[in-house]
Amino acid sequence: MADAPLRLPTGLVGALEPLSEVWVYLAATPLFGLTLTLGVYVLADQLSARSGRHPLANPVLWSVLAIIAVLWATGTPYRRYFEGAQFVHFLVGTATVALAVPLARLWPELRERAGALLMALGLGASASVAVALGVAWALGGSTLILASLLPKSVTAPIAMGVAEQAGGSTTLAAVFTVTTGIVGALVVTPLLDALRVRDWAARGFAVGLAAHGIGTARAWSVNPRAGAYASLAMGLHAVAGALLLPPLARWLFA
Repeated sequence: MADAPLRLPTGLVGALEPLSEVWVYLAATPLFGLTLTLGVYVLADQLSARSGRHPLANPVLWSVLAIIAVLWATGTPYRRYFEGAQFVHFLVGTATVALAVPLARLWPELRERAGALLMALGLGASASVAVALGVAWALGGSTLILASLLPKSVTAPIAMGVAEQAGGSTTLAAVFTVTTGIVGALVVTPLLDALRVRDWAARGFAVGLAAHGIGTARAWSVNPRAGAYASLAMGLHAVAGALLLPPLARWLFA
């Protein structure tokens, strides 16, 4: 006897029809990328909040994985997804400029610490470049890989521009940069706890310097003071990277 075909209850079918119509509409318009990005991030952020902001519950990490899974499952090209997601991408610049507000409130303190902060910036940025290139070179990385890896700790738009000037791949540079930010956000809390670094300013500056925007978002979710110093480190590293990394790349890869 042949198995009877699976039939859904009439009420359930009726309830799913509106959702199906919404899906068909969204999938055919730029709203798909925007809706997917906002919806996934809101859900991931709620899960992160319920976990007490545990490092492994980083909302950026899980949002990226969820969006990749949806695009793969639905066969949606990245170009079509970005038609809607670009609206969120545009707001990144606005959010970055808004980070100046907490820095302005800390200006007297930052002026007193200017020497120490600039020294930390120089040492941290130099260590980032030296370790990344040293490990990649020791493992036999090609010039393309080295040039793409050079700006990994600088914010993504600048990193992609530096990599292109150095003869690297902008795609690889973006992957390396985002991966650096996610890994930095995951390990910063247990690592600094193990090193017994208790000062929120030092913790924030370290993660902003090493893990740019994603690390800065992590710092803001933990402590406002850490977030302000992370914002400062991210901005200073971006400026230093844009000015110094292109001539360094020409000297290294000429």
